[in-house]
Amino acid sequence: MSQKNEISCAVTRTLEQYFKDLDGETPAALHELVIRSAERPMLEFVLQHTAGNQTVAAQMLGINRNTLRRKLTEYDLL
Repeated sequence: MSQKNEISCAVTRTLEQYFKDLDGETPAALHELVIRSAERPMLEFVLQHTAGNQTVAAQMLGINRNTLRRKLTEYDLL
């Protein structure tokens, strides 16, 4: 796929601004920062969209329900 989707574009814009804000400093743990920054709001949104139904939320996310529960616990969303 050569064309970026809207989410990819938003991530790129955010990273561009993040690097500008660093003003030449080298970022640390960038992967973890991006994943954690995106994953929590995604989980919150999907849970709200499914009225808290974890089975449906896990299906929408394409992950196992146990994995979803682990992530919800990790982000203190249970």
